[in-house]
Amino acid sequence: MELAQQILFDPLLPWPAIWAVSGLAAVIVAVALWRGLKGWWLRLAGFAALLVALMNPALQDEEREPLTDIVLMVIDDSSSQRISDRAAQTAEAVAGIEAEVAALGMELRTRTVGDGPENTGTRLMQAMSELLAEEPLARIAGALVVTDGQIHDAEIAPDLPAPLHALLTGREDDWDRRLMVQNAPAFAIIDEEFQLTLRIEDQGAVPRTEDGLSDLRISIDGGDPFPFRIPVGEDITVPLTVTHAGINVVQFFVPEAEGELTDRNNAAVVQINGVRDRLSVLLVSGEPHPGQRTWRNLLKADPSVDLVHFTILRPPDKQDGVPVTELSLIAFPTRELFTESINDFDLIIFDRYRRRGILPMIYLDNVRQYVEDGGALLVAAGPDFASADSLYRTPLSEILPGEPTARVIETPFVPAISDLGERHPVTTGLAAAHQPLEGSDQPWGRWFRQIELIERGGQTVMTGANDAPLLMLNRIGDGRVALLASDHAWLWDRGYEGGGPQLELLRRLAHWMMGEPDLEEEALRAEADGQTITITRRTLAEGVGPVTVTGPDGEAFAVELEETSPGEFTAELDAGEQGLYRLSEGDRETVVALGPAAPLEFEETIASGARLEPAVDARRGGIVRIEDGLPDLRRVAEGRNAAGNGWLGLTPREAYLTTDITVMPLIRPWLFLLLAAGLMLAAWIREGQR
Repeated sequence: MELAQQILFDPLLPWPAIWAVSGLAAVIVAVALWRGLKGWWLRLAGFAALLVALMNPALQDEEREPLTDIVLMVIDDSSSQRISDRAAQTAEAVAGIEAEVAALGMELRTRTVGDGPENTGTRLMQAMSELLAEEPLARIAGALVVTDGQIHDAEIAPDLPAPLHALLTGREDDWDRRLMVQNAPAFAIIDEEFQLTLRIEDQGAVPRTEDGLSDLRISIDGGDPFPFRIPVGEDITVPLTVTHAGINVVQFFVPEAEGELTDRNNAAVVQINGVRDRLSVLLVSGEPHPGQRTWRNLLKADPSVDLVHFTILRPPDKQDGVPVTELSLIAFPTRELFTESINDFDLIIFDRYRRRGILPMIYLDNVRQYVEDGGALLVAAGPDFASADSLYRTPLSEILPGEPTARVIETPFVPAISDLGERHPVTTGLAAAHQPLEGSDQPWGRWFRQIELIERGGQTVMTGANDAPLLMLNRIGDGRVALLASDHAWLWDRGYEGGGPQLELLRRLAHWMMGEPDLEEEALRAEADGQTITITRRTLAEGVGPVTVTGPDGEAFAVELEETSPGEFTAELDAGEQGLYRLSEGDRETVVALGPAAPLEFEETIASGARLEPAVDARRGGIVRIEDGLPDLRRVAEGRNAAGNGWLGLTPREAYLTTDITVMPLIRPWLFLLLAAGLMLAAWIREGQR
């Protein structure tokens, strides 16, 4: 406990009045002095006593309890601090600081900061500001940070009332290699070459190499990597090609070099959305019918589709006597379409086409080969498919999933989704895409004609009259085939009996045939949103096994899926670490990037005090390396340099807490007045004797 005293003034009059009295007294004394009155000094003393009485002086006794000084310390526990032996260095430094601060009789306040949210790096100064706000500024004797110096908010360093010091982890001989993607497109056209710019950069005490080259491996969608060898420290342009629609995950990886700090920044992941330049569709209509316009409207409404449409209006066997010179119809370019340019089409549609000698068998065999090589064929069947001129009586029978029985069912029926179709992406949830008529007990309108088929392969996703196959899908080689056994889908488009989801059905069907990733019936997908990975497994099977997830650190674990809708199993995974995750279930594999493959923490890994220098220098602090030995902490006066060779300074604040205050007058005011009156009387008597 300490006792402090001071004199206070509690004036009996306002200060302006006291100053006025002081001025008047000064004039009177000056006149007395000018006239040579011997009592002028008594008058001066009397006026002084009067003024002191008016100011009412008092003695204040203050009891104070000294408070200890406080030292702030922020500990960097971000990902880059777990490289090499930095964690051990940090623990050693923290223990040493705790002991030094305790020896100085000061208190230590600590806070540990990890990786910032959403890859914002190390927010060390933000943590220092929060810690500073919790303590009184008058007690802050200094602040210390234990870090590798790779912080990402140095510009918001708080205005400390005391020195700031930094203790750096890491080693002088540390070096590291990192891979950077300089530029990458968000979209790329399928099967067209695009370019990425990469750079491999070395940092720190880099050992010399003979050729200055480094290995580089590039993998697309987790496939086998392609090896390259490129120079270090130069921008390199890499040509790539995406092969499928949807997200293509391209991973770049540099093998870990001997002695480098970490390989976490040796990888980069780019997600590129593969898009088709233009979808080329060939539509061949056998004869005009109400449903023909439906197909044409669907395909023409899509701006990404180039449609080539031919209708056989005048077959070769038609004899009506019209002179050829008066015909305005162009010739059907069969040779160009089915021989030279057939592989340029993404989808071929035969709409109620029948054999009339226009397309020779060799051309139809070209269509079969086109499908097996990866093309897509859709047959929209009418009565022609059940006749002797059916397309089934051609080489296409080898790839079509259904065989006609030659029977045409002409009876009303409501198309239905099969059990398999409830799980197939082409037809699942189709009823939800259409609002039935009010009061109707059926989901959509009826059709009135169907070609009876015998299943020969593939999958029946819709059934019609007598539960006969209505829509059949099949994969042949690398291609796809669809067979729609009715030409009455246009009734839905016209709104008959409330219509139906005709456009949605045909859109899904066309996009499934052209390999749209979202319509794959067997697929494993993963999407990242923040720190959450949503896993989706679509299958036609009744159940699926667990998904094996391999994290960026190489650790694998299993994730169980739950069926959320027919044929769709999902799970959400809260991933704590950013990077590339590999997922597999059965023979299905995929990859997903959670944040960047190399987080912000690993962009620069060499310990350095460069980012801290402005804030440390502004507060007269110092930056020392822990590997050089822990510095001593000592007291230094405020305003003095607070760092030297082997030591760091803390400024004592001498803060205290007032526990009691006593105020008592120095002398009673009436005594001052009596004294003033006596002095004035003495002055009058002295001057009267003269």
